[in-house]
Amino acid sequence: MLSTKIQNAQVGAELLTDEESVEKTLSIIELIKSGGIAGQIIILLLFVLLIIACYIYFERLFAIKSASKVDPNFMHQIKDHVSNGKIDAAKMLCAQVNSPVSRLINKGISRIGRPLEDINTAIENAGRLEVYGLEKNVSVLATISGAAPMIGFLGTVIGMILSIFEIANSGGSIDIKTLADGLYTAMTTTVAGLVVGIVGYIAYNHLVVKTNKVVYQMEANSVEFLDLLNEPM
Repeated sequence: MLSTKIQNAQVGAELLTDEESVEKTLSIIELIKSGGIAGQIIILLLFVLLIIACYIYFERLFAIKSASKVDPNFMHQIKDHVSNGKIDAAKMLCAQVNSPVSRLINKGISRIGRPLEDINTAIENAGRLEVYGLEKNVSVLATISGAAPMIGFLGTVIGMILSIFEIANSGGSIDIKTLADGLYTAMTTTVAGLVVGIVGYIAYNHLVVKTNKVVYQMEANSVEFLDLLNEPM
């Protein structure tokens, strides 16, 4: 009889342990649902920001990669055409390549015959326009990387306010379920905000590095072209 009671107690303890383990297991979807309306709205906003950040990153990445592709023989062909006085052929070659470097060189070729300073100024102005085009919408990533954690912290503050409000109005008996909802709101929005902020920060800096490589490429080819004009014909 005693052994039967002990076995039943052991079975009951195992069942309680299983129930506790089930209760402690919480999926991401359930965690978001437990955060309340305020937490869900902030999570939704952060998700939209994440989608925007990913779209801008990949769109700019492909555009910058396309802009960085320059034929190694391009400048050699330009030198041959300009040295032989084939200005129209050089312009046609620039139009066929269609890259930031080719557009800068084309701008310089169109100014041949003018003072070298004027040619340099025209190339610099064209370069600024090209850089502006490469950096299109990249600043949005910087904004998202800074704004997302703050939005997440806003959810944290809202969650803590809800928890404190429930404690203040509990009348001595705290409802753990309601208190937990406020804490869920606080924690989930903080994590989501930090994740979106980190993704935006990494994406922004990667695009800046890629853009700088294209800028250096444009500067190197522009200097090479100006040196060509300085050479005695």
